[in-house]
Amino acid sequence: MQNFYDVLKYLKRFGVYIHVGKRLWDIEMAALEVDNLYKSGVLPEKEYAQMKLVLAREHHLEERRNND
Repeated sequence: MQNFYDVLKYLKRFGVYIHVGKRLWDIEMAALEVDNLYKSGVLPEKEYAQMKLVLAREHHLEERRNND
């Protein structure tokens, strides 16, 4: 898992489709969904950690884009 698109594809396997309207909001919603899947025992710890890292990086990059 290397980018936000990969995370979205993974979430779709569980019937989770995200499109809130702004990329930053989409990233934040994906992070909440990943947390919920992990807490419910659906996601293995390794995949959870990978997705959280990807989402944190994408969130940081998107905030920088919006502030420039």
